[in-house]
Amino acid sequence: MKNVSKPLRIHDNLAGQKVLSVSVGLVSWQITCRVLVYCLTLSLLIIAMSFWAMLQGDYHLSPLQVLQAFYGEGNRLGIYFVTEVRAPRIIAALIVGAALGISGAIFQGISGNSLGSPDIIGFTNGAATGALITIILGNATPLEIAVGAVLGGFGTSLAVWFLTRHTGLRGFRLVLIGLGLGATLSAVNSLLVVRASLTQAQTAASWLAGSLNTMNWNKIIFLAVFFTVLVPFLLLLARPLDILNYGDNVASGLGVNVSTIRVLALFVGVILVSLATSVTGPLAFVALSAPHIAQKIAKKRTLFAAGLTGSTLVLGSDLIGQYAFNMTLQVGVVTGALGGLYLIYLIATERKK
Repeated sequence: MKNVSKPLRIHDNLAGQKVLSVSVGLVSWQITCRVLVYCLTLSLLIIAMSFWAMLQGDYHLSPLQVLQAFYGEGNRLGIYFVTEVRAPRIIAALIVGAALGISGAIFQGISGNSLGSPDIIGFTNGAATGALITIILGNATPLEIAVGAVLGGFGTSLAVWFLTRHTGLRGFRLVLIGLGLGATLSAVNSLLVVRASLTQAQTAASWLAGSLNTMNWNKIIFLAVFFTVLVPFLLLLARPLDILNYGDNVASGLGVNVSTIRVLALFVGVILVSLATSVTGPLAFVALSAPHIAQKIAKKRTLFAAGLTGSTLVLGSDLIGQYAFNMTLQVGVVTGALGGLYLIYLIATERKK
């Protein structure tokens, strides 16, 4: 009798972890049970926070009214707040958080450094520089701001690639070069704001704080379209980036073109962080902390787990900023405060190692 492989089975991998294997025709997929439980838990938490956020605000709604609003039933004011105000804000938080979390996991994977995130290396500041130039030069549309952010991020990535071309996109040299570029670009951003007119400076300062206040369905569609376009590249990079965690020699021995994967991952990560920054402004430390939290709890760095963690952090930070204090705080202020504390913790733990 022929051995028929089971489409769904649980077994131990080489590291002794329980792994769920799914096989459908010629396509197979594996995920550790710990990562699966972690992702399912975060998904349930996101659903709970999203539904709770639908109920809150100056115009309070009951759970039944929220459900009716999704079907176009109930009073017009309730439908408006659910479908035009709260839902776009929540969805934007989830997509932006996922983009930042995945971008952080990519950069930490290719650099092999726990501090190798877009915030530290300077790509976030580069994207902000490009977006600020479009804001200050004129009344830029969201698309023009997005294009400016992507160009700024790409310009920064080219500078980083040029300065690390002899040593490669890895190690502390990448982090140090990125820190220098980030500090320079931060000074440029401050100069742009100072030299702008009062109206432009106010707009730029509000954008730099990082906010979800102006979300609408046009921005959601813009984010969703570009994020969907990047999904095939993320699927292509997932396994090679996972193998890179074991070192360049092991990755090369397993058939991974290390240099090509690093360059491709660099540009995909830049696009993700630039798109997220163009819509909300810079949200500090999400890209740094999300992959670390996912790896610490799930015991494995994966793009999907990092993305879910980023979504949870951004949505949770937005809810804290809106409802935890007597004043309303922008989501970027909350992520910056929480992320700064996490950075201190991370540096302290790294020193002990």
